[in-house]
This record gives sequence, structure tokens and C-alpha cells, in this order.
Amino acid sequence: MKTFRFLLAALGLAACGACANETMSAQPRVDVVYVNPEQFTDVKDSFADTGRFRDEYLGDLKEHIEKQANKYISSGQHLALRITDVKMAGDFEPQRGPRFEDVRIIKDVYPPRINLEFKLTDAGGKTLKEGARKITDINFLATINPYFPDDTLRYEKKLLDDWFRDEFGEAKD
Repeated sequence: MKTFRFLLAALGLAACGACANETMSAQPRVDVVYVNPEQFTDVKDSFADTGRFRDEYLGDLKEHIEKQANKYISSGQHLALRITDVKMAGDFEPQRGPRFEDVRIIKDVYPPRINLEFKLTDAGGKTLKEGARKITDINFLATINPYFPDDTLRYEKKLLDDWFRDEFGEAKD
């Protein structure tokens, strides 16, 4: 019985060691950097930009990008992504009156846009692909959006999903 317990303990320690090595060697597949986010065209929740929700919105976008990168970037590869501008879908129309200063009006004349620079490298640091893109979707209201209507960033997330697919091909995982 003591031998059986010893074997179980040894197997458990070996498994924990393997998990720890795998976790320590696993590098994130993407690094997202926002370049001067306070100067982005439109990441706000009202006409009078207070910057109150900018960090929350950009944090949500970063989380979404990291999730997408895990689908499209192969293990061992690394994507360095610099976002230089964001223009959220819709706009504020304060001319509608004071009660509309905090209402984002979504029309096809206000498409989402994200400007970015990227560099994809392999495990050895060799550049596989790089470039700068100004991505936008002028048909954002005419296409099916898989995100819930109450998701503030649903159009920007869809825009990024399309960019990942167009830039890197089919999802790997």
C-alpha cells in the first residue's frame, strides 16, 4: 500500500512539473500596444469626451484581440500589434438636443475604423509578415454581427474578427 501511495505521489509531482514547465515556456501570442490612446479619434461614451470609459473600452478590445490571436496565430509565433487610432461605429449628434449628448447614433455613414501596425514573427524571431492597415467596414450594418446588441464594441470586434481572418487565413485552433 505504501508503494502505491508513493507511486501516486511521484506521478502527481511529475505531472505538476510538466504543467509548470509548459506554463513557463508558453509565451503570449500577441502583445497589444495602444499608441497615444488619449488622441484616438473616437473612444468615448458621450459627445463631451471625459475619457471616463476609454480605458474600459480599450481593455475590452485588448482582451478580444488576445482571444482572436489565440485562434489565428500558431503556437510558437508572436504578433506585435500597435493600434494607432480607433473610431467607434456611430457618432454623437448633439444637435438633436441635450438629452442626446450621451446617445451614440448608429448610421451607415459612421462606420468603425481601426488603424494598426503589426509584425508576425516565428519562434526564432524571423519576420513572417508585417504591415500597417487602416481597417474599416462600410457595410457594417448590412452584415450579420455575432455579438449581442448590448455589446458596446460589437462593430469593432467584428471588424477585428474580419481582419484576423483576412490577414492570417482560417483559424488554426
